[in-house]
Amino acid sequence: MDKSVQAMDVKNPVDQLTCKEEQLATVSFGLAFAALSILTLMSALDATSLSIALPRISQTLNTTAIEAFWGGTSFLLCSSVFQPIFTAFSHIFGRKSMILISVVLFFVGALVGSQAQNAVHFLVSRSVQGVGGGGIIALTEIVVTDMVPLRDRGRWFGILRGALVQRSTWRWLFYINFPFIGLGLIFVVIFLRFKSLSSNWRSKLARVDWAGSVIFIASSSAFLIPLSWGGIMYSWSSWHTVVPLVVGAVGIVVFGFYEKHVAVEPIVRLSIFKTCTAIISYLGTILHGMILWCVLYYMPLYFEGVKGYTPILSGLSCLPMTFTVAPAAGVVGIIIAVTGRYRHTIWVGWTFSTLGLGLLYLLDVHTPIALWVCVMIVGGTGLGILFPSMAFAIQGSAVDADVAYAIGMFSFFRAFGQTVGVAVGGVIFQNRMRIELQKYPKFAPLAAGYVQDATALVEIIKSMSDSVEKSNLKQAYADGLKPVWATCCGLAGIGLVLSSWTKAYSLDRGLVTEQAFQHRKLRAGRSRHEIAQLA
Repeated sequence: MDKSVQAMDVKNPVDQLTCKEEQLATVSFGLAFAALSILTLMSALDATSLSIALPRISQTLNTTAIEAFWGGTSFLLCSSVFQPIFTAFSHIFGRKSMILISVVLFFVGALVGSQAQNAVHFLVSRSVQGVGGGGIIALTEIVVTDMVPLRDRGRWFGILRGALVQRSTWRWLFYINFPFIGLGLIFVVIFLRFKSLSSNWRSKLARVDWAGSVIFIASSSAFLIPLSWGGIMYSWSSWHTVVPLVVGAVGIVVFGFYEKHVAVEPIVRLSIFKTCTAIISYLGTILHGMILWCVLYYMPLYFEGVKGYTPILSGLSCLPMTFTVAPAAGVVGIIIAVTGRYRHTIWVGWTFSTLGLGLLYLLDVHTPIALWVCVMIVGGTGLGILFPSMAFAIQGSAVDADVAYAIGMFSFFRAFGQTVGVAVGGVIFQNRMRIELQKYPKFAPLAAGYVQDATALVEIIKSMSDSVEKSNLKQAYADGLKPVWATCCGLAGIGLVLSSWTKAYSLDRGLVTEQAFQHRKLRAGRSRHEIAQLA
């Protein structure tokens, strides 16, 4: 009787071990993903928050307007250019190694920036941070493809997308990174484990596409830099702008030829562009990046220049859009994971984006709060829906061996679109603002100088006392932004039309990767076999 009771009460030791392993696997996975979220939040926060503090930084370090401009631009440029490099290197040297290198570079940049005493130190720090930040953004998205099967990635991509829309003055903008860096490093070292790549460092270095990397960095930098300074440092017709653009474009063509016909292990696999869905989705990603960054750049200027809000209040006023993107991305990611379908969410996302961005045209000097809040919620929802939706279309259309490369290019094209978006918005704003200012006799002679810098014009408006001239300048600023909103709406409409050719690919695919995520092993005095023998 006693023996039978014992047999009923005591569980099988193997079952106990399996249960404990599953619990540890769940915890280690969660903590590993927490590390990715922390790092993504850190990089995104740094990329988006510094622009608010640039006037104060410029005053403290006695920088010129151009140097202050490059302080905000250098991060984005380096981040964009180096993302494909980190993607390719992670296949050779391993995901974890490249993530750690990215975090260290980001830390070095933050440390130098926090102690910067002149413009040179500041610009160097931002460039180094940009390289590290680009690696973090690209690799955290790639790592998800090593951790989760395709269909289930929506739940986890939604969390990472949410981290991309958060915001955080001057040296504290660098100091605040240190806790994130420390916590992220600890979690990465302890919990982020991948299957080891079986080769020595000499063979790994031999596999690197050094020539392709140099051509890509040089050509993409030559193309993106004039897009950033066009209309600000130099006119768009200046040779300083035209020549680098042409050289960069030619260099990109040369890079594509080299990767296809010469490179043994290319940093960009051209096979990811073979399907119509992939091409359309990458074009959509560029459009999405252009729209998102253009709106995020010019919306605060509307609130400061037209509404007269302080920088803090301006940031708070953008919350209806920025804080809508994250929940929308998270919810849609879950929906895709449950249904296994992404085409309808892409169409809904572009529809909401087109509607919301079109309604931005209503923004004026006297637009009531309730109206612009509702308009921004609609636009933010649409832009948020597109984050995970297009990522799934790109992954679904790629073969298993190319998924990591495909998601890496998704990250690069989004960053590329962001750079182009601000440039396009600047050209449109300058041209329209010049026309609007020429309507007022007092401002017509000053139009050429006023339109050079949208941010500086905001400070001019704020420094004016209340008068008819100030009201006219506010109205001109609001009217100057209207074509920017209309262009964003048109780009979203193009995205909607293009998305109609998106094909449905099955998301029910297993986890196929050379660097599979390894759960932490259970530390036990006895092996599973030994415990089974005891049972």
